[in-house]
Amino acid sequence: MFYRAALTIVSTLLSAQAQPTDASISFEVVSIKPALPPNGRSFRVGTRGGPGSSDPGRMMFSYVSLARLVSQAYGIYPFQLSCPDWLNTARFDITAKVPEGATKEQIPLMLQNLLADRFKLKVHQEVKNMPILELSVAKSGPKLKAASGDLARQEGVTGGPSLDRNGFPEIPPGRANKLVIDGRARWQDPDAGIEQLTRMLAGELGKPVTDATGLKGRYSFSLYWMSGEMNATQLTATPDTDAASPTASTPDGLLGPTIFGALRDQLGLRLEARRGPATVLVVDSAAKLPTEN
Repeated sequence: MFYRAALTIVSTLLSAQAQPTDASISFEVVSIKPALPPNGRSFRVGTRGGPGSSDPGRMMFSYVSLARLVSQAYGIYPFQLSCPDWLNTARFDITAKVPEGATKEQIPLMLQNLLADRFKLKVHQEVKNMPILELSVAKSGPKLKAASGDLARQEGVTGGPSLDRNGFPEIPPGRANKLVIDGRARWQDPDAGIEQLTRMLAGELGKPVTDATGLKGRYSFSLYWMSGEMNATQLTATPDTDAASPTASTPDGLLGPTIFGALRDQLGLRLEARRGPATVLVVDSAAKLPTEN
């Protein structure tokens, strides 16, 4: 049962097919240029524009690695991608024209088609036995608040960030988002299941996280912790006892819970290190330079 659950949950982060299945869902015009090295000048990194933004007809990928593009196209975390090292170092500036009426849900397939067409990318899925983290209920029992549905769920936060009296980010009621300010993190979702929590934890800790809680409801989550190296190195379970939880600190001296302690004390859940099957995306081949614009 454990292995089937692990495989099912992690596999949901990958597309149903390793190769794009509908070539008609594509960007209309794409310009790809090798990114210039920083050389001490200011430069932009990341993705802008597209459906749902102020520039829905255009997407710009700045100083982006091919590995990041593959991860974005297939909806996976970096630890789920097996690829040659050069995919992490070769960087590009890409401008793509989005077809009128395209949706956010279509962008990943457009990226898959772009990679297959211009970089000749070929990939396949494999199941590998690897270190994973299992989420379960702590001995004290769950401390979860049922979703009320009183507020319409919205993603993102408008306006500048605000902090609570302990220095952790505050997110307005009804908003679903994750904010990290100077190493102090908060994740909030007013209407989510355990699956959404495991996905957030996988991204934070860089390992597959499987659900062994048996909790099937919808909950209103608000979790705060100290993000960073303390969590990355402490990939073992917080002891399931009433002892004080581990803490971490920022350079300014602020103390706060690690994510392991926050899960136990705030949600009544715990993480335990195990080994188990996880689905990864393997890059079979890719061109180091794209075909001409």
